[in-house]
Amino acid sequence: MIRSLVMKRTLGWMVVPITLFTLSSCQEQEAPQEAFQLLEATLPQIEAALASGTITSQDLVAMYLARIAAYDQQGPSLNAIITVNPNALAEAKELDAERARNGPRGPLHGIPVIVKDNYETKDMQTSAGSLSLAGWIPPHDAFLVKRLREGGAIILAKATLHEFAMGITTVGSLFGQTLNPYALDRNPGGSSGGTGAAVAANFAAVGLGTDTCSSIRTPSAHNNLVGLRGTQGLASRTGIIPLSHTQDIGGPMGRSVTDVAIVLDAIVGYDPADPQTAESVGNIPESYTAFLRVEGLDGSRIGLLPSLFSTVADDEGVAQVVRRAMREMEQQGAEVVEVTIPGFDELLADRLLVAEYETRDDMNAYLAQHPGAPLRSFKEILDSGNYHPVLESRLRRRQEISPPDTQEYLEQLVKRTTLKRAILQVMAEHDLDALAYPTISRVAAPIGENQEGSNGCFSANSGLPAITVPAGFTDQGLAVGLELLGRAWSEARLIELAYAYEQATQHRRPPTSTPSL
Repeated sequence: MIRSLVMKRTLGWMVVPITLFTLSSCQEQEAPQEAFQLLEATLPQIEAALASGTITSQDLVAMYLARIAAYDQQGPSLNAIITVNPNALAEAKELDAERARNGPRGPLHGIPVIVKDNYETKDMQTSAGSLSLAGWIPPHDAFLVKRLREGGAIILAKATLHEFAMGITTVGSLFGQTLNPYALDRNPGGSSGGTGAAVAANFAAVGLGTDTCSSIRTPSAHNNLVGLRGTQGLASRTGIIPLSHTQDIGGPMGRSVTDVAIVLDAIVGYDPADPQTAESVGNIPESYTAFLRVEGLDGSRIGLLPSLFSTVADDEGVAQVVRRAMREMEQQGAEVVEVTIPGFDELLADRLLVAEYETRDDMNAYLAQHPGAPLRSFKEILDSGNYHPVLESRLRRRQEISPPDTQEYLEQLVKRTTLKRAILQVMAEHDLDALAYPTISRVAAPIGENQEGSNGCFSANSGLPAITVPAGFTDQGLAVGLELLGRAWSEARLIELAYAYEQATQHRRPPTSTPSL
C-alpha cells in the first residue's frame, strides 16, 4: 500500500505542508510486468497494456507515484508537483473494475494526468502557486478537468506554475523554484513549467497547461515536449483562474503529437458557461487523431519567419536547430519559403498590454463568483503580501492600471485584429499551410536570471492556433522547440504537419536526470 504522509518544504521564511507518497512502498511496483515499459510510454501503448491485462490502472498510478516520490521530492527534486491526489489509487481501482465490467470509456480510461494548479479541482487545492490561495479547495472542477474525468482520466497531481501564471520561469511563493529536468540549473519555462517538467520526467502520461501569451508552448519547448494552443474559443476557460479573458486558453502538453491529439479530442468543444466556445461549433473534426499522417508534410508549404529569430550571438544554437528543422521538413516533401510581415515589430509592440489591462478586473470577477476563496479581490492579494517578491512590480502595475475602457486599451484590441489580418494575408499570398519559427528564440536561462526570447504572443495576440514540437538540442544539451502557426481552426492541419515532422525526426528523448527506477 502507498501511505500518505505530510512533509514540510521550507520556503525561506515559510513552511508549507505538502502531501507526498513514500518511495519504498511503491518502487517495486514500477514494473509489474516486464513487457510494459513505463518510461516514455504513449497513450496508445498504455491503453494496449491495460486492454491486454499486462498492467492495471492501479499499477500505472503506483508507477507514476513512485517516480514523483523519487524525483520530485528526492534525487534531483524537480519541485514540479504541488499536490498529489490522495484518492488516485482508489479511483484507479474503481476504473479497473469498470473496465472489467463494461470496457473502457475511451483512450483516457484509467490514465493518470497532471494538471496545472490554476485549474479548479473539487478534491484538491487550487492555489495558482500562491500562498494567498493555499489550501483552498473550490466546489467544482474546471470544465476541462471535468471533461478529462468523464473520459476516465485520473487527475494524479497538480503541477507548479509561475505564480498566478504571470511569468515564464515557474517560481511561486507556495513552492519556490521548479527546475528543468534537462538542466537542473535552469528554469523549465512557464507559466506551465510544472506541467512541462513533470510530463518530461514521466510523472504522468500527459498534462494540461494554460496559455495567455506562451505558457503552454515555452515550457513544452524547454522540456522537449509537444504543446498546443488552440484557436481562441476552442477550449473552455471555465474554472481556470484568469489572467486575461481575451487571451486565456487551456490545452494539452505531451511527449508525442499522438498524445496531444488524443487529449485535445477529450477537452475541446462548446461550454454554455463560456461564450467564446460557441465559435468552435462546426470547427472541430470528429477526431484529431485522424490527422496523424506520416506523409503530412508532403506537398505542404511552410513560411519561415526570420524576424522571430534572436539576433544575439549566444542564441545562434537555437537558430541553427530551427534552420536544420526546416531542411528536415524539406526532406519530407515540404517547400519552405522565407516570408516577412509588414509592420511586424509595431504590431507586436506592447504585446502584453491587453492582459495587463484585464487581469485585475478579471480576477475580481472570478473571486466574486467564489465566496469560499480566502481572498475577495486582487487588491487583497497585494495587501496580503503572500506572493513571491518577483511578482511585486507586475501585481502593482495591474492593480494601478486604468480601467479597460481607455483609448489605449481599445487601440490594442484593434492592433490584435490588424495583426491577425496581416498574418492571414501573408499566408494567402504565399499559399502557406503554416508559419514556422522558434517557439522561444533563447535557451532556458539559468535559475535566477530573466528569461527572454518568447515568441508566444504571436499566436496569443492574433488568436490563431500554434503547436510546438521538439526540434532537437543545442550543443549545450538544451531543448529547442519548433512552432507552427496556422489559420483559425486549423488545429487538425497543424497536428498533421507536426506529426509528420516528429515521426521523421524523433527528436524527443527523456531527461537523464530522471531515469527508470
